[in-house]
Amino acid sequence: MFIHRLLFASIFIVYCLTTLTNGATLPDYEVKALHLISSILGADWNSIIDPCSRDNSWTLDQNVTCDCSFNDNTTCHVTHIFLKEQNLSGTLPPNLASLSYLQQIDLTRNYLSGPIPPEWGSSTRLVRISLLGNRLTGSIPVELTNLRNLTFLILDNNGLSGTLPEALGNLSKIERLHLSSNYFTGKIPETFASLTSLKEFRISDNNFSGQIPDFIFRNWTNLEQIYMEGSGLSGPIPSINATLENLEYIIISDLNGANTTFSQLVIDATLPKLDRFMLRSCNLIGEIPASFGTFTSIKILDLSFNRLSGKIPDELSNLDFDNMFLNGNNFNGSVPQWILDTREKVDLSYNNFTNTGVSDCRLNSVNLFSSIARVNNTGIVPCLRSLISCTSEPLHFVHINCGGRKITVNGITYEADFDPAGPSKFYRSITNWAFSSTGIFLSDDRPDDILYLESRQLSSNGGNELYTDARVSPSSLTYYAFCLANATYNVSLHFAEIQFTNGETYSSLGRRMFDIYIQGERRKQDFNIEEAAGGAGLSRVERFNANVTDGTLEIHFRWAGKGTTSVPERGIYGPLISGISIFNPGWFSTSIDSYCLRLIAFSRKFREQKLYS
Repeated sequence: MFIHRLLFASIFIVYCLTTLTNGATLPDYEVKALHLISSILGADWNSIIDPCSRDNSWTLDQNVTCDCSFNDNTTCHVTHIFLKEQNLSGTLPPNLASLSYLQQIDLTRNYLSGPIPPEWGSSTRLVRISLLGNRLTGSIPVELTNLRNLTFLILDNNGLSGTLPEALGNLSKIERLHLSSNYFTGKIPETFASLTSLKEFRISDNNFSGQIPDFIFRNWTNLEQIYMEGSGLSGPIPSINATLENLEYIIISDLNGANTTFSQLVIDATLPKLDRFMLRSCNLIGEIPASFGTFTSIKILDLSFNRLSGKIPDELSNLDFDNMFLNGNNFNGSVPQWILDTREKVDLSYNNFTNTGVSDCRLNSVNLFSSIARVNNTGIVPCLRSLISCTSEPLHFVHINCGGRKITVNGITYEADFDPAGPSKFYRSITNWAFSSTGIFLSDDRPDDILYLESRQLSSNGGNELYTDARVSPSSLTYYAFCLANATYNVSLHFAEIQFTNGETYSSLGRRMFDIYIQGERRKQDFNIEEAAGGAGLSRVERFNANVTDGTLEIHFRWAGKGTTSVPERGIYGPLISGISIFNPGWFSTSIDSYCLRLIAFSRKFREQKLYS
């Protein structure tokens, strides 16, 4: 406890906005308010008398900011409090209004619990509130709608619930409203149509209902970013207003409800700043119009897991893209030559093309796995047929150490799987399996995603070697086994959550959720490794039966927009798998029976020879 207090005191530093004079002090009532605030947050600040006084030899930082320009530079007032990533374990202090000049409070990534105090609604000068990555519960107090100068309300990655107060629509100056990864329900209030100053709207990973409101793309003319992944809302997606000239990110996924014709979305829109356009699993149908090629600013285009059809228009070659994900659709015809020639990342897996132009499942950085429809959906995928012969004795097992080197555990050898992969990668092993990995992590500021992981903690603790590493994917990961004997197989999927921790820190607050498909059938929805295993770093084996009738077996993991994405840091989410074991128990029984019969025959022959010798 003493170390915790000392740490809190050492980081609670002051930066004065003006040059201090020797006599500039903080009023006693604000000093007392700060002491109470520190106590409620779960720390002791009693060793500090006046954090704004020049007499205290503070190292300049910005954990507490004072403005000492009042009364001819003799009086200070606290204007900002920044206490990020301190693992504070208390609750939110109700007495913020005692700091009558406070403009901003940022408690991002701590371990704070309890509700948001309604008393905060009387903090008249409060402009920014950031509470991302805590354990907060309850609903958004309607009293916060009194903060008419509020520009930032950041509440992502908590346990908040209930419906959104209609009066939030009165926050006419709000620019960033982040509500992702909570448990909010109900419809988006119609009063939100008045939030015309809004620049960022994030509501991913919630339990909302109803359709996406039309006013989002009609009224919010200052909108720059929208995140709506796994929100619970339904389509169709409204048409995009041509006047949204500041729009940079459209990130929407996993919508319920009605289909949307793609051509209806972008009528007469110019969108000169559009950088990321992602409508994944949004029930899109129809063809991509040639006019979409005018959005030349797009760097990331993701239209995966829809039901788009027809040919890919050549006009898309006008896009200055870095990544294009068109996998999981019904595109037909030939793969355009400009895609085959590109050096950028393109994923065309799981489509219905008649011709890819190549005899492999990849070309340069283009993923072509299962991009040609299989007749009656049987047999090995066409892109592997010219490379693989299954004429020899069929195989009865596959063991993979996902994300790691070749190892032997309990007498079973698990093959290595440490290819670095990438946004649109197909990888084929030297034996009888392959994987296809799709997607990129958004907003993690890394030039290249790290898609295989190692847990130093598990390694140092002598954990099972199979669980000390893992493969992860931002969106979709498929393992594909071929040349198998037709039979019913035992499929064991080995998991351990190695990116979160246990204990009372913000690193323990992440929630990873994804779906598991075997042979195209969803067997687990919103699977949570940590919850299933009983904690982070603990192993969990999920066992399934799978029928193989055409010599192939497919295991697919897909992120459907659920779970946190910013705890303990940005870009930690998506499917994670430590090991795969596929085994035909009938073959084992047959082998044992055959061995026993041979042994009996040998024994009988030996006795007969001995009898007549």
